Amino acid sequence: MPILIRSAAFNVLFYLVLLFYLVIACAAMAVSRRAIIVLAKAWGRTNLWLLRTVCGIDAQWSGREKIPPGALIVASKHQSFWETFALITLFDDPTFIVKRELMWIPVFGWCMWRAGMIPVRRGAGSQALAGMTQRARLELAPGRQLIIFPEGTRRAPGAEPAYKFGVAQLYAETGAPCLPIALNSGLVWGRRSFLRHPGTVRVEILDPIPPGMPRTEFFERLKRELEAATARLIAAGTQR
Repeated sequence: MPILIRSAAFNVLFYLVLLFYLVIACAAMAVSRRAIIVLAKAWGRTNLWLLRTVCGIDAQWSGREKIPPGALIVASKHQSFWETFALITLFDDPTFIVKRELMWIPVFGWCMWRAGMIPVRRGAGSQALAGMTQRARLELAPGRQLIIFPEGTRRAPGAEPAYKFGVAQLYAETGAPCLPIALNSGLVWGRRSFLRHPGTVRVEILDPIPPGMPRTEFFERLKRELEAATARLIAAGTQR
């Protein structure tokens, strides 16, 4: 089946599945925050199944055994929409830092609010960073896993890295360990592409960075390790 047809079929099914889960979520919101998290993880697994079945896109995970229990800052590369749902399936009680505007979307935004996602006002500078850090402490306190994309937005595979210092601020102020995650999702699902190319998304979970490092030293280590691992995965993915 041509890639264009597969991609179109996946997009239709993706939004139908999203609508299905949002309908269920309307009832789940009245139950508990945990019910929304369970639904979100089921949505993520369904999307991975759709990608594998419709588009021929599989996922290869390495390093799952390195995920420590309890509170955690998960610092992941961001090349595609793929990781916004796929990473949810890895963790017990995940939360995201998201653009505040997403919380205004009817139903979808309400679910994000009920699930305890952390909104941030882009462009508000130090005031936004302080508010984000305070809210992150609250969400991490019961042992949640905070997923953050340190570059703030999707970057094409091989693009010059553009890390924001906010991840170092969170690491220093919350006292939580940091789990770096490298991936090459952009090779099969481009950040602005309609097409979904058959292949394998490779994900590598790196060694956790323990708390207590000076923030600048942590920041440089995170960039160095994430970029080195990502380069390996991109090279492996382009040698098909």
